[in-house]
Amino acid sequence: MAYVGVALMVGLAGIASAVGTSICGQAAVGAMKKNGGAFGSYMILSALPGSQGLYGFVCFFMVQGMLASPTMVQGAAILGAGILVGIVNLAAAIYQGKVCANGIVAVGNGHDVMGKTLILAAFPELYAILTVAATFLISSIVK
Repeated sequence: MAYVGVALMVGLAGIASAVGTSICGQAAVGAMKKNGGAFGSYMILSALPGSQGLYGFVCFFMVQGMLASPTMVQGAAILGAGILVGIVNLAAAIYQGKVCANGIVAVGNGHDVMGKTLILAAFPELYAILTVAATFLISSIVK
């Protein structure tokens, strides 16, 4: 049970980051056709959805100590945390990727929206960060 939780935690969060950064990368390639000079902005916005994969990995380190021989309660807690981290980070990375991709298109078209896009992209990130906090609380309770 615990190992399934860890697989969901790290696996779904990693897949999420790959999808989110790919959405941005596709938008960046298209935007470079119009405005190749803004590559730095495209790269920054494209990297943002990559953080969710890191959050999954951080959560793994929080529960790693319980994996040697988990009790039933610990296994259930890790499974629950894995489902939480995996699903929330999956949604957060994909939707953050969509926000950033729209920002990339706008910057490519010459609009000055980089700062505002970064602010809007922070909203899905908040929920991903909350999964790290929740995993910390869960792992603290069941140790």
